[in-house]
Amino acid sequence: TTEIYTLSLHDALPILGLLQLAVAIYAIVMILQSSAETGAKVLWVLLVLIVPLIGLIIWALMGPGSPLKR
Repeated sequence: TTEIYTLSLHDALPILGLLQLAVAIYAIVMILQSSAETGAKVLWVLLVLIVPLIGLIIWALMGPGSPLKR
């Protein structure tokens, strides 16, 4: 018999978590390397850490060092 393996949401969660962690690390590095003032950098890093998904979206649209703002 041929078995077909399907990826369930339960199986995908660790992969999605690692992807979110990698993007958050990338965002933090880009924020710290930006020319923004220190206070702004601290606030952006806190936003990315405290509210990860929303913070990453807001950073990508408006944050310092964002690849979408180039």
